[in-house]
Amino acid sequence: MATNQNMQIKKIAISTGGGDAPGLNAVIRATALSAIMRGWEVYGVRDGFHGILTPEEYPNGGFIPLTRERVSGITHLGGTILGTSNRNNPLKYPIIQADGSVEEVDRSDEIVRGFRLHHIDALITVGGDGSLAIASVLSKKGLRLISVPKTIETLIKPTSHLVLILR
Repeated sequence: MATNQNMQIKKIAISTGGGDAPGLNAVIRATALSAIMRGWEVYGVRDGFHGILTPEEYPNGGFIPLTRERVSGITHLGGTILGTSNRNNPLKYPIIQADGSVEEVDRSDEIVRGFRLHHIDALITVGGDGSLAIASVLSKKGLRLISVPKTIETLIKPTSHLVLILR
């Protein structure tokens, strides 16, 4: 599914995947405020990609509007206001069959379709190696995205700065 990488951005989403780590809410806040300053709408995806795959499990659906008020005062809070998940990888999503066996299916097309359905122009995903592998597949399927690496392990070499460019 190709996408026009030059189209104007009006609406973005952010998701956090994998286990909790310090700084997730700071990334959410910085992303939301930067987007709002550009005049974009910002939404958070509940519990990794779970919010887009099973929106019926959430009272107001799988997306949370991230307004200036919603992200105010969250940087010192632990965890992530969006929730996260290190289970139910959408590339190998476990489906229980009628006979009780479990079959793993690829639900990445459903994720891309869900973002299109909600008119999300781009995704910022924050996660470790598993989340970034999922993001790579979604990108190849045409979803415009930026990945922010996150880990509590020593998997990422330190840098003096990180530059993210979203056009």
